[in-house]
Amino acid sequence: MKKLLFILICSAGFLACKKETAAPKTTTPTTTTPTNPNLAANTWIHEVMSYYYLWNSNMPSLASSNTTAKPTDYFYTLLNDYGKTDRFSWIDESYTNLQNQLNGVSTVLGIKNNAFYTDDSKTSIAFVLAYVLKGSPAEKAGLKRGDIILKVDDQTITSTNYTTILSNQTLKLGLGDFSNGAFVSNGRSVSVTKVELQTNPILADTIISWSGKKVGYLAYSQFLTSFDDSLRAIFGRFKSAGVNELVLDFRYNGGGYVVSSDLITNLTVKDAAAKVGKLMNKKVYNGTYTAYLERTSGASAFETLFKSEPNNLGTLNRVFVLTAGNTASASELVINNLKPFMDVILIGENTYGKNVGSFTITDPNKRWDYGLQPITFLTTNAIGESNYGTVNGFTPNYILADNVLPYKTLGNPSETYFSKALSIIGGVAYQASSTETIKKYTRTLASKESFSDNKWLDRKEMWMDPK
Repeated sequence: MKKLLFILICSAGFLACKKETAAPKTTTPTTTTPTNPNLAANTWIHEVMSYYYLWNSNMPSLASSNTTAKPTDYFYTLLNDYGKTDRFSWIDESYTNLQNQLNGVSTVLGIKNNAFYTDDSKTSIAFVLAYVLKGSPAEKAGLKRGDIILKVDDQTITSTNYTTILSNQTLKLGLGDFSNGAFVSNGRSVSVTKVELQTNPILADTIISWSGKKVGYLAYSQFLTSFDDSLRAIFGRFKSAGVNELVLDFRYNGGGYVVSSDLITNLTVKDAAAKVGKLMNKKVYNGTYTAYLERTSGASAFETLFKSEPNNLGTLNRVFVLTAGNTASASELVINNLKPFMDVILIGENTYGKNVGSFTITDPNKRWDYGLQPITFLTTNAIGESNYGTVNGFTPNYILADNVLPYKTLGNPSETYFSKALSIIGGVAYQASSTETIKKYTRTLASKESFSDNKWLDRKEMWMDPK
């Protein structure tokens, strides 16, 4: 799409000085109308939001808005019922920083945590690692899923500091164990320094033979186009091995690129060859932008059609998706895309509830470096459904919480969520070949959502390039 140029006209008026003839030795001091240094930037923000923002009809007029506000604050004054109807739009002072975030590049230790209360008083908290990013400082320090952090920089983790305690660049992590149902310190600690890291979203993939079936499992944490070919390769291995049941673990996936979400849909959907060229989903824009797209592009601007993917599994009748409060946006889009064509069985907790997406808006004249990420479209599936955009999201068919300790590695068939999927596939509970049994305990989570050591990695996002 050709970028739109916005012409801003800013004016400043000066009041004339008038000499007093009756008193020639005195003059009236020169005065000027105070200028608004934010007027130009805020006028541009209002104009582009009026053109692209999904709820542009609910925006205040430019005249009635506070154009003196700092632009990064002004942006939020334009949003529709911010925090409720619009829980998602955001702005960054740096377009480069915003692009890095969307592409999975952040300064991190590389850990995703679940916060557990350590006792019934619900005061102290333990971090149990949900996963550790490949190649991260945390992985290099020997940390892995299931490891426990009880102190940070010698401070006890509490219900009041747990969301901020991982903010420092270098952190001393006091480690613990989970023994006989209790969190206990083991006296060990590691010091880890954050680095800029490209997220590898492929956390685990494996194939399990169970009850006469070949079960493919993929744990995926973010939809990034730079890993699309890796996804194709995984599905190629699944197809070559004769996988006829599929488990997609999206528990920790807050979304990402729409095209990557569409790719997993194309790789998974039943009878893909017969669907090529047929409708997968549609986008709904505001009236202003819709009129422009209808005039310049026609139906192709709104419709996503199925594409041929040679590594599509082909004959699946159903797919299992593991969900949690972090399962959002592009992850939910996969679920909604597939629902009209096959059984989608959800295991876990309610998803986040985000059926809307965005694209990045920047100033083409480079007067400002702001990156705007407002909600610009809503998605519906091939039969027009889009009823999951509430705080309840999708409700699972089988309810589980990520609160059973000790954690097993992702892809281990005895891991709580994956084991549940296998029990449905096989009709009986999965039985490990080992005779060893480890007692499991249920403990109380302090937050229904997992969180990273860098908050930007926890955004719930579904985004694309503008048409």
